[in-house]
Amino acid sequence: MRRSRHACPGAAPHPLGAHRCSGGAHRALPSRASRLFVTAALSLSTMLALTSCSSGASTESITVAGSTTCLPIAEQAAELFKEETGTGVLVSGLGSSAGIEAVSTGTAEIATSSRGLNAEEQKLGLTTIPVAHDGIAVIVNTANPVQNLSIEQLRGIYSGKISNWSEVGGEDLPIQLVNRDEASGTREAFKSIVMDGEPFDRRAAVLSGTGQVRDVVSRSRGAIGYISMGFVESDYAETEVRALNVNHVEPQEKTIASGGYPISRDLYFFTKGEPTGAAAEYIAYVLSDEMDDQIREAGFIPVSGNAEGE
Repeated sequence: MRRSRHACPGAAPHPLGAHRCSGGAHRALPSRASRLFVTAALSLSTMLALTSCSSGASTESITVAGSTTCLPIAEQAAELFKEETGTGVLVSGLGSSAGIEAVSTGTAEIATSSRGLNAEEQKLGLTTIPVAHDGIAVIVNTANPVQNLSIEQLRGIYSGKISNWSEVGGEDLPIQLVNRDEASGTREAFKSIVMDGEPFDRRAAVLSGTGQVRDVVSRSRGAIGYISMGFVESDYAETEVRALNVNHVEPQEKTIASGGYPISRDLYFFTKGEPTGAAAEYIAYVLSDEMDDQIREAGFIPVSGNAEGE
């Protein structure tokens, strides 16, 4: 609002000794000492205001890159961590391998990964921090009558030796293989646990994200894929998939925590050397009891404890 150029009757004296009255009264000129005092006062108040602004909000930020499987944990923790500390956390899902590369080259402070380090990556001087336990669910279309597959049958399917659902107790329907790309930590874990040295069938559809795999399987009656257990049920997806039992064991928190479910793995954070500063604080927050419920809601098991009910 624009101020009036005229003072009101009864106004307080001007700080420099001048006063204004309606009708254009005499205005005294300030002395040199008064001008110096006001200049100093204004400088001091400006400096205090700037100090107050800079101390009131943090400008520090952390970059977290890597696994799409770990996104629910990293993003939820980022939101809560910023509310608590004022420090921003930029989270992206580029794949486990891309995240590890980003940390090793210094373009990210933290890598998220759904697999451990391979032999070459172990030479990069990275610190390994397990953050959750996870099961890899084998998913099919809800119209598929098959309920269980053995590890051996899964290996036969993903190597291309079994190509029709009738060969594993299902209907006479070609199997549509859906695989993950080579940057995926989920693919590496599945390959290590299930394939036992057998190469993947090259005719499989190769997709770059967990959500894409889920969507394709949900829309294709003959499709089969594998995703993190935490993504089998989704509040945001319009379609559904069904997780198969593997070796007659259902993928759920208790069976994963106990080791009964055969396709299980850990989820990790990696840092270049020991984590420091805001990155260390963010990691500590992810591992704290405050995040246990959020990790469970995302479909994973916190490393801080066993399955619920045990």
